[in-house]
Amino acid sequence: MRPSSSLISLVLGLAAVTVFVSVWWRDMGMPLIGLWAVLAAVTAGDLALSALSGRIAVDFDLPPQGFVGHTAAFTVDISPQKGRLPEKFDIRLDLAPELVIGEGRMPGTASGIGEKQGRASIDVHLTGRGQFAVHNLWLKWPSRLKLLEVIARLPVGKEIAVLPDISPVLSGAIRTEILPLEAGQKDLRLRGEGSEFHQLREFAHGMDPRSIDWKRSARMRNLVVREMRAERNHQVILCIDSGRLMAEQLGGFTKLDRAINAALAMCWGAGLAGDLVGFYSFDSRPRLFVPALPGRTAFPRLQTVCAELRYETQETNHTLGLTHLSSRLKRRSLIVIFSDFVDSITAELMIENIQVLARHHFIVYVALRDPMLAKLMEAEETTLDAIARSVAARQILQERRAVMEKLARLGVLCLDSTPEALTSDLIARYIEIKSREMI
Repeated sequence: MRPSSSLISLVLGLAAVTVFVSVWWRDMGMPLIGLWAVLAAVTAGDLALSALSGRIAVDFDLPPQGFVGHTAAFTVDISPQKGRLPEKFDIRLDLAPELVIGEGRMPGTASGIGEKQGRASIDVHLTGRGQFAVHNLWLKWPSRLKLLEVIARLPVGKEIAVLPDISPVLSGAIRTEILPLEAGQKDLRLRGEGSEFHQLREFAHGMDPRSIDWKRSARMRNLVVREMRAERNHQVILCIDSGRLMAEQLGGFTKLDRAINAALAMCWGAGLAGDLVGFYSFDSRPRLFVPALPGRTAFPRLQTVCAELRYETQETNHTLGLTHLSSRLKRRSLIVIFSDFVDSITAELMIENIQVLARHHFIVYVALRDPMLAKLMEAEETTLDAIARSVAARQILQERRAVMEKLARLGVLCLDSTPEALTSDLIARYIEIKSREMI
């Protein structure tokens, strides 16, 4: 327990009265002693009442798992063992740094005036992947006469597993975008333009004479054409750079987490489209390699692997990482590289190694653009600091544009997206690649 602000105010006020009276009326000592005795007795009585009626039972609950970037509800149920609850409870949690509760980390209050039970629901923001714990729960409530504040610490011991965000997969948004590739309008448009044999049909006026299969026509004594469709069973490799730059915070979450979320959505979409999906990660050296499997089979395995991917602090070695990947691939593949760079000079080695990969594979390079750069570039103030930040932001954007243009000239499809639009932009590019038979 500790004194409340009311008790402190009373003590300070009575102390001021005591000093004033002692200076001007020296014979008023006994009444002053009586006032202090009354205050001490009231405080002691408040302490006794609170100790007798302040026994409560607390139950709490936390979901066993959640998605990075989302919130989990930590619920607290408070019930008195006898009597009724105090007027208000202030709650504070002792938890891991990756679990954030707003500004100041003050979750909220639970009210129970005249009630048999009080409940509080606290939104815990999940900002990183891993297994994290809520260690202790602190409760504070006023005493009966509000002269004291009762503080209790309760061990919680609850843990939550924070996984990569697959909410676009669970919501069906990815399925809605991918299915037109296999049925409906887009599938009809692709027939006759792909590289995979679909069926034989009788020749009709208006068909391209170049599609006539002359050998089968001679055998059947009737003109037939070969109808083609978009090829399936392509090999898609999701390559994630887990080095120092990818551990940078962007919009409250790391670039690595954003890349993992988009990669898992891509894995699910490629599985729906009938492609094989593999996974590869590297930083200062090669890390994980998962061979290509059918997308739906690969998804749970890739989800487990991505959940265990660590935040590295070492500089990325693109030469070693991409050379190792090239040696592991035996057939032409669609390689989606999630990486980042600081400027055009540090990106030279990355460009050279991507150029080597692009000779045998189709490359999609994905980078995350900081939306704050565009805001800094258009400075509203005319101070020297604002102008300096604007010039620096403009230079960074120009160098990023130069690197992207150089990669595009090498035949690499570049995607420089904002964090919020990354998943949707990547799925749209994948649909474009499949539709145009670019692999």
